[in-house]
Amino acid sequence: MAIKLEDHVDAEYLSALKATPSDLLDLTDLTAARDRWRGFVAQMPAPEIADTIEISDHHTSAEDGHQILVRVYRRRQQPSRRGGLYSIHGGGMIMGNVAMSDARCAAVAHELDVVVASVEYRLAPEFPYPVPLEDCYRGLLWFFDQAEALGVDTARIAVGGGSAGGGLAAGVALAARDRQQVSPCFQLLTFPMIDDRNQTRSSYMIDDTRIWNRTANIAGWSAYLSGRNGAEDIPAYAAPARATDLAGLPPAIISVGSLDMFVDEDIAYAQALLDAGVPCELHVYPGAFHGSNFTIPNAEISQRWRRGEMAALGRALNG
Repeated sequence: MAIKLEDHVDAEYLSALKATPSDLLDLTDLTAARDRWRGFVAQMPAPEIADTIEISDHHTSAEDGHQILVRVYRRRQQPSRRGGLYSIHGGGMIMGNVAMSDARCAAVAHELDVVVASVEYRLAPEFPYPVPLEDCYRGLLWFFDQAEALGVDTARIAVGGGSAGGGLAAGVALAARDRQQVSPCFQLLTFPMIDDRNQTRSSYMIDDTRIWNRTANIAGWSAYLSGRNGAEDIPAYAAPARATDLAGLPPAIISVGSLDMFVDEDIAYAQALLDAGVPCELHVYPGAFHGSNFTIPNAEISQRWRRGEMAALGRALNG
């Protein structure tokens, strides 16, 4: 059953919710939705990128020859090996780009003194599964391969992302475990999009087109899985909630708001990781909706959320 967000949202998030365009995530017309989303993101105040951070663009080849962009953020003065974060942007599998995460990636590189690599994967429906997942996996291989040149310790490379990026990060972690070419040390999963079946209680909770909602989520999964979302044979790399064996995955932190339609699937995934013997830290933030921590970064919950994630990432990458 859907809820009225205004009755439950944290007070610091309420004004921003009310100011959000009512049709921001109405995906009836995907082209128009992508334009609205780009405009919304562009008007948000972005933190300045510290002048200590150097940003460089690199490319690696997909199997079909497509050139995958990997953007790297690191301190200009880097005298010794550092940990690394491989970051995957969100956007419901159908929107988003590397640029939208520039400030966040640069901030992680600056504050934790690590190297961050962010991948520009191809989007559905133009490029359905497995293309986005394989683009992300190829980018991760490149990051490990270039680690020495970038000053990165391959024993301290984490994978992470938010929303669709979190789902792709979880899928990449599964693929890395099974293919045994590289070994990420940690998973940073922010409200990950991991279950194409949309049958949890919370998957029915949000029908508000100002934020990621049930209809949008079904459309995103349908685009990613070529209309086969909910089918019995969807692989775990595509929808990690489908995984029946999570043993051997790297430790994780999962963070999600109580008003996020992903809250139930994310809690279930955290429990499944723990059941498989994988250390997992879970945070559910009351009164937070999907993306509110990014939209209103100065709110008390957002700051607490960020401190928790940065502390966990710092422990994983810097000891």
